[in-house]
Amino acid sequence: MTAVLRRNQPVSELVERARAGDPRAIGRLISLVEDAAPELREVAAALAPYSGSAEVIGITGAPGVGKSTCTSALVTAYRQQGRRVGVLAVDPSSPFSGGALLGDRVRMQDHATDREVFIRSMAARGHLGGLSWATPQALRVLDAAGCSVVLVETVGVGQSEVEVAGLADTTLVLLAPGMGDAVQVAKAGLLEVGDVYVVNKADRDGADRLGRDLRHMLSLGERPEGAWRPPIVRTVAPSGDGIDALVEAVGQHRDHLRASGELTSRRTRRAREEIEALALVDLRKRLDLLPHDRRVDALATRVLAGELDPYSAADELVAEVVGEGTGSARLRGSAAT
Repeated sequence: MTAVLRRNQPVSELVERARAGDPRAIGRLISLVEDAAPELREVAAALAPYSGSAEVIGITGAPGVGKSTCTSALVTAYRQQGRRVGVLAVDPSSPFSGGALLGDRVRMQDHATDREVFIRSMAARGHLGGLSWATPQALRVLDAAGCSVVLVETVGVGQSEVEVAGLADTTLVLLAPGMGDAVQVAKAGLLEVGDVYVVNKADRDGADRLGRDLRHMLSLGERPEGAWRPPIVRTVAPSGDGIDALVEAVGQHRDHLRASGELTSRRTRRAREEIEALALVDLRKRLDLLPHDRRVDALATRVLAGELDPYSAADELVAEVVGEGTGSARLRGSAAT
């Protein structure tokens, strides 16, 4: 039986218990992340030596394509391999309460009593891109807790909410027949980020046509020699049909990433983006400490009067935050890119 956690339990103790697979400790650590608790920096430092080994699989697609059911089927398949599995399921937030329906957990109740499976629903809280802002750090918690595979299921997304591709080692894009022009829904963004494409609900009418259309769309893009060519896998998630083939396709993609060196590149890019995001959060906090009414309004008045251009005004504001002599170069450098 899992022991009851003390309210003010030290972070080092929480991490130790999380690594032993204690679901309460894992949940507490993720809560600290989501709440941006004062202990967050300590949590990140304690987790750092134990993270970096989990296989991260992103699962995305339009609402109604069966992401949660497919995620549950994948959990079953990976558990049959004896692997500890983590699931981060991002749900849309209520515009009134800020909470989430957390319907993904309802669809995964078959795994509720399995101590080798940890499922966490996270509210998007207005964050765009299909994920929650806390997802990268929550992923680190599950990684450090010994999950050899972590499934990240996004909010139902449209054409441009493809943030999961930057977080995952392998991104699965789900489509389903009978939902209008599914390829049209996906092509602007999702057709560019998928590593494996899944025609789910493949027992329905229209699955063959969807597969042909998808194959045609993918053939239009130019790929360098030796590049990964995304396969199309047909599944019926509730019955498990095609799930073994999907797991095999994911494994083949991971082998390709390792052989080509792209796995390291992807993870380095992930870490870089995480560092940049945290740095921007810190800068925004520092900006909030400035006397905006006086300083920013004075700069705005000068811009309006034509005495100062907006870039120079921004330079002055950034220089006040990060120190004289650094703001101008950083801002102009980012504008140039």
